[in-house]
Amino acid sequence: MKRAHIWVSGRVQGVFFRQSTEGRARDLGLVGWVRNLPDGRVEALAEGDPAALDLWLAFCREGPPAARVERVELRWEEPTGEFERFEIRR
Repeated sequence: MKRAHIWVSGRVQGVFFRQSTEGRARDLGLVGWVRNLPDGRVEALAEGDPAALDLWLAFCREGPPAARVERVELRWEEPTGEFERFEIRR
C-alpha cells in the first residue's frame, strides 16, 4: 500500500476533473477523495496498490479532455487505511 497526496493546477475546475478522477480511482481499486480548492486547484488523496497509484497519477497529469493540467504537486505519505472508498468531497 502507498498513499499519494496531490494538488493539480491549470484549467481543472468546471471540466469534470473531480468526476473523472473519482471514476479512474474506483476503476483501479483505490480509496480516498478529491475536492476543488478555492484557489482554482484540485486536491486529491489516494491509497492503494503502487502500480494502480502510478496509473491514477498518470491520468491526473492529463485529466479529462476539457482540462488543461499545468502542474501536479505530489507528496508521498504513509497510508492510514482510513478510507473505504473513493469519493468527491465538497
